[in-house]
Amino acid sequence: MLRWIRQQLGFDPPHQSETRTIYVANRFPQHGHYVPQRFADNRIISSKYTIWNFVPKNLFEQFRRIANFYFLIIFLVQLMIDTPTSPVTSGLPLFFVITVTAIKQGYEDWLRHKADNEVNGAPVFVVRSGSLVQTRSKNIRVGDIVRVAKDETFPVDLVLLSSDREDGTCHITTASLDGETNLKTHYSVAETAVCQSVSQLEALQAVVECQQPEADLYRFVGRITVTQHGEEIVRPLGPENLLLRGARLKNTKEIFGVAVYTGMESKMALNYKCKSQKRSAVEKSMNTFLIIYLGILLFEAILSTILKYAWQAEDKWDEPFYNQKTEQERNSSPILKFISDFLAFLVLYNFIIPISLYVTVEMQKFLGSFFIGWDLDLYHEESDQKAQVNTSDLNEELGQVEYVFTDKTGTLTENEMHFRECSINGTKYREVNGKLIPEGMTDDSPDGSTPHLIGDELLFVKAVSLCHTVQISYDQPDCLVGGGDPFSHANGFSSTHMEYYASSPDEKALVEAAKRIGVAFTCCNGDTMEIKTFGKSERYKLLHVLEFDANRRRMSVILQTPSGGTVLFTKGAESAILPFATGGEIEKTRLHVDEFALKGLRTLVVACRHFSPEEYDDVDRRLNAARTALQQREERLQEAFSYIERDLQLLGATGVEDKLQDKVQETIEALRLAGIKVWVLTGDKHETAVSVSLSCGHFHRTMNILELLQQRSDNECAEQLRILARRIKEDHVIQHGLVVDGASLSLALREHEKLFMEVCKNCSAVLCCRMAPLQKAKVVRLLKTSPEKPITLAIGDGANDVSMIQEAHVGIGIMGKEGRQAVRNSDYAIARFKFLAKLLLVHGHFYYIRIATLVQYFFYKNVCFITPQFLYQFFCLFSQQTLYDSVYLTLYNICFTSLPILVYSLFEQLVHPHVLQNKPGLYRDISKNSLLSFRTFLYWTLLGFCHAFVFFFGSYILMGEDTTLMGNGQMFGNWTFGTLVFTVMVITVTLKLALETHFWTWMNHFVTWGSIAFYFIFSLFYGGIIWPFLHTQDMYFVFVQLLSSGSAWFAIIIIVITCLFPDVVKKVFYRHLQPTSTQKSQSLSATQTQALSCVESLCCYQHGQSGCSRLAHLLEQITGQCQASTNHCHTSNRSNRSWSDTENFYSNDRTILTLSPIEATHC
Repeated sequence: MLRWIRQQLGFDPPHQSETRTIYVANRFPQHGHYVPQRFADNRIISSKYTIWNFVPKNLFEQFRRIANFYFLIIFLVQLMIDTPTSPVTSGLPLFFVITVTAIKQGYEDWLRHKADNEVNGAPVFVVRSGSLVQTRSKNIRVGDIVRVAKDETFPVDLVLLSSDREDGTCHITTASLDGETNLKTHYSVAETAVCQSVSQLEALQAVVECQQPEADLYRFVGRITVTQHGEEIVRPLGPENLLLRGARLKNTKEIFGVAVYTGMESKMALNYKCKSQKRSAVEKSMNTFLIIYLGILLFEAILSTILKYAWQAEDKWDEPFYNQKTEQERNSSPILKFISDFLAFLVLYNFIIPISLYVTVEMQKFLGSFFIGWDLDLYHEESDQKAQVNTSDLNEELGQVEYVFTDKTGTLTENEMHFRECSINGTKYREVNGKLIPEGMTDDSPDGSTPHLIGDELLFVKAVSLCHTVQISYDQPDCLVGGGDPFSHANGFSSTHMEYYASSPDEKALVEAAKRIGVAFTCCNGDTMEIKTFGKSERYKLLHVLEFDANRRRMSVILQTPSGGTVLFTKGAESAILPFATGGEIEKTRLHVDEFALKGLRTLVVACRHFSPEEYDDVDRRLNAARTALQQREERLQEAFSYIERDLQLLGATGVEDKLQDKVQETIEALRLAGIKVWVLTGDKHETAVSVSLSCGHFHRTMNILELLQQRSDNECAEQLRILARRIKEDHVIQHGLVVDGASLSLALREHEKLFMEVCKNCSAVLCCRMAPLQKAKVVRLLKTSPEKPITLAIGDGANDVSMIQEAHVGIGIMGKEGRQAVRNSDYAIARFKFLAKLLLVHGHFYYIRIATLVQYFFYKNVCFITPQFLYQFFCLFSQQTLYDSVYLTLYNICFTSLPILVYSLFEQLVHPHVLQNKPGLYRDISKNSLLSFRTFLYWTLLGFCHAFVFFFGSYILMGEDTTLMGNGQMFGNWTFGTLVFTVMVITVTLKLALETHFWTWMNHFVTWGSIAFYFIFSLFYGGIIWPFLHTQDMYFVFVQLLSSGSAWFAIIIIVITCLFPDVVKKVFYRHLQPTSTQKSQSLSATQTQALSCVESLCCYQHGQSGCSRLAHLLEQITGQCQASTNHCHTSNRSNRSWSDTENFYSNDRTILTLSPIEATHC
């Protein structure tokens, strides 16, 4: 505990050195002075609270909210001074809000504790005292040798010592870490790989030195020193030797590894990232309104206090005969009395600040988020994935998006690669039926014959087949025998039994294409790679792999050929290969690469380099020196790679097609019609990106494409930007699209941000290519922080999109083939880009309208609630007498008016969903937070004040002159007056919400009429019985007496009608004279919704006719959706709707806007 405190204060940093030393099997040195290092235990803690700190920590977090803290102060004031209302009136709602939130957060944390206990208590096997011992995961210490069996997950970060294979390799999947499902090979050093039994491991003398824990999953720097026969052997350790916690062992019986990072120091735990809290525009507006209402509250309290003293300036009011002051009151300080009276008025009026607004908004967001997951239109049947909500705080922000930033590969495209063309030694080839056919020739070879590749062609295909990190998995794992070599072809496997796994879809597509052509990659066994060239086996020794990285944009392998020579094969982007090529058809290949890119193909360039024995010795020495370095390893490796990957002989280039996703064009067009600008940010070369932008509709063929490419200096970039700005002004009639590359973007953002933004904002579409991940985030931040402060949305599917997703106001992850990092770091996750249209145009529209009305209505009903209390002070000499009973004060927001607005905010639909999708322009009606503008806020506030005046003075006019409303002449008192005002108020504010409701469900009816009924029933019980636990009961028989008066009933009806009738007139007037496009669509959907729903459910069946076919045909003819003469559903040119043969039909629309009239389709 003392050490923890010292660490928190900074006196005892947990890791004082840059490296840690781990003695394998905790065999510490016996000689010399050795001080053991302290390491974390292996417990994973994802929970926030413990039993001991839950109450104080949770209360501290909740009272950081301004509204909660404000009500706590009011409650304390009520306890300390004599106030007109009971402390219960503010204490009970505060207690309710705090309790509900605490229960929700406590339950979520209990689930986290439960998950932690399952993980920490999982059984594991460790080597201790010469035997295999079973223990719990939380008991593993750094230095323990751990055994992991097939299909088990690694309980700690381990350095691989040995496996059941002779070469000491194993295969793992890291799907839970980065989402990649391909098999990855990890290696042990040769000196420990032979230790395959417990006894051998017990005798192993080894020390691991490595860096201190860091979050980067793909970086590990260390070395292992093995002592054999008194001699120390040092071997480098890298990411390929480290098995990460959370990864799973595959295709390997068992492995042994030494624990290097445990518990919260493991890489998986260090990647538990608390994302920065995103706040929606609605929440910001809500806080602004709260401050305004706080100002109104202070004004009313100060005014009442001043008027009280002005009134009491006369002696007859200051000390009337019936209320003589005590000696203490006469001698008390005037300043203290003024403060006390001010605080008393503050308490009296404090309900104008709605504390229950926060809890209602939280419940609405939490419950409303389930609708996204339940929406069958957002369910992708092929991958069995439904939409996912990671945070419910931003639901309404989906209805405010102005800019969409999207990745290209895997987001707009399928990320399913198909080999289409290649260029070999300056000649273009295409694949036809598994054969490479030169350009201009046809496939005229007889069936069954396979033309043999010769010379450059064969070398190129071999390079493609060998330069990769693809793994092989077999369909028949039980056949994997033969000394741990599952890939040995001697075991009788044929190529038809194997499947390739690759971290990059491009690599997989190229290896599969090479196999179809006749050069099949068949085996990767440790340091051996085997290919079959037209049935003839060739074995290559894998000497080194130069891994791909984003800076080099290429990867290489160094192989020893069957003839004994040494060759380097490399592949990568043309900008990363061509500058280093010294031989081959460079210019022709460059032209072919540009042609491939214009067709929308993804391009890679392939090259080779042959080493003499002396050159290879130099290369080997440099690589080993760089890989064993503990300091600046990455920099030294980059230097070595640059030295090796030069003087290349160009072999050719490949063109791989990445198919567009379904309905991408329609979705982008729908977003554009909704007033949303779409920016595509991609790492691809600009020709490929432009081609895809044109094919997906991001750029139109008629659009004027402006380019900001290959700028070399600030001055050149600024001049080009000015030229583009002038062109836009001169051709302001036509639409413009802008293409910018990463290098030019860096220059533009450095000195000419404003000019660049001016050009971008005047363009309908922007395409940024050759973008690094951080550049994507910079572009989003640039738009986000511009003077207009637009709401931004970023959507992507890969780890390179995470920074962009986290930077945008709303981040959406695509459940694609590039892992789950984007999904894990996003606010929402969907399976396909086409689902974005419904997510924004329908769900976003609904969420925004619901919560905007919820916020406005809450302030309205609280103004209605507390203004009569303020007006009442003018009639009671500002004596702080309360108008309402304390129970009514407490329950108004909690019970009487809470449920109707909650149900409204969950189910309200201004327009039918299919109308919103078919008319994306309706999205513009709610843009720029229009429903929470100051004008709208002012309308609701003034409406509240007006209704409050009618409540109060309507009741006053009725009872002010003659309070004998009973037939027997009995008079009413102030509690009856207050109850009449309260009754009228509850009915009016409930019916006001009913007037605002367009979409009625049985739940709306139940809570609307049920709330009014509950108020009457509760009041009858509360006032009709003498409750023994209440020391005063001012309301006894008041409500019963009030309702027994016909005049009171008449007053209630008249006042409610007086309040609501102008609202009805205003709605009718505006709807007919100045209707918005939303209101026009409401009248359209009102007449067609039932018909469309019936047509969708009755007309469109694949087999036969439904039982209601006559009605269906009648409705089809009315709506123009089907022709009377056929049994087929047709689409009308007006609505442009289509259904596919395979699509299921639900009560709402499953289509997205179609651009052009579609031919009639069978249902």
